[in-house]
Amino acid sequence: MTAFEIRKALVDDLPFLRGILVEAAYWRSSKAPANIEAALNRPDLCYLLTDWGRPGDAGSIAHSGGTPLGAAWYRFWTEARHSYGFVDESTPEIAIGVLPTHRGKGIGTALLLRLLESAFSAGIRQLSLSVEPDNPALRLYQRLGFEHREGVGAAHTMVL
Repeated sequence: MTAFEIRKALVDDLPFLRGILVEAAYWRSSKAPANIEAALNRPDLCYLLTDWGRPGDAGSIAHSGGTPLGAAWYRFWTEARHSYGFVDESTPEIAIGVLPTHRGKGIGTALLLRLLESAFSAGIRQLSLSVEPDNPALRLYQRLGFEHREGVGAAHTMVL
């Protein structure tokens, strides 16, 4: 088991968050583009971390000896601009990803629990996310109480 710690995500973590966003979007590694910039040019991804650190943004970074392993964050969106897991303007949407070599070691669970604790401490009543039905992370979300709300394309929108 990899020993790791979790800390608050900072504006300086944006390059790592961008990489993790790509990991989350292309969790089936065979579909990933050759580089991060090509991946982030997708119209549905290019804006997801724009102005990271704006009011309401919150996240956590899992690291081992200062080396980042994964991240989880949430952001608020509007009806006019949002991602696949959008429910409403008062429900932030979660993004989470762990580097492939560190998956299955409890890092995603720890990150998500820390993020939920932070959100509920801040008075946020519910959170949402989007997950494809064959993504192994679906079991984690169900175990933590997320419930299927609706779908966008092949993905499920879930709410806790």
